[in-house]
Amino acid sequence: MQQRSAERLSRILDACAELLDETGYEELSTRAVAQRAGVPIGSVYRFFSNKRALAEALAARNLDRFAEIVGARLATIEAEDWRGAIDAVLDEYLVLKKTVPGFNLVDFGGPQPVADPAADANHLLADRLAELLPAQFGRAPDAELRLTILVAVEAADALLRLAFRTDPDGDPGIVSETRELLHAYLARTLG
Repeated sequence: MQQRSAERLSRILDACAELLDETGYEELSTRAVAQRAGVPIGSVYRFFSNKRALAEALAARNLDRFAEIVGARLATIEAEDWRGAIDAVLDEYLVLKKTVPGFNLVDFGGPQPVADPAADANHLLADRLAELLPAQFGRAPDAELRLTILVAVEAADALLRLAFRTDPDGDPGIVSETRELLHAYLARTLG
């Protein structure tokens, strides 16, 4: 029974992601998600109270997938190669941004702001990266490193939003500048 429930949940989130790409958040509805997923509306409400909860669950799934992908990629990078680790994080983010349905709109957080800053998408991403990256950085995940990663995530987020507003595939010049900015900023702490 649990496997069927997990499969149904996955179908619901997949349908939500597809509809976000097609209609945007404002037009998203739980009824449309149920139809697309091929499940009764009650199944959607069993897992999610509203479309915001759907988008938040999709964002959480995106973050889990990203962390899994980045973790696997980091395992192939030489220890203490922090530049290689940063490049891997950025490269994998760009792949998701271009290929995963719904990611462009919700990435790691819902389309609406959250009340608690610690639950903000960039804080959640920075916390996850602070768990994944310390081996590459040759140091423990202390408060200073977490702050440094948060600032880097915020800067990269702003620049990558610009890159994708400028070019739907991500303006290569802005992406390159983002990479340079991250290397320069992180070098003062990690280099």
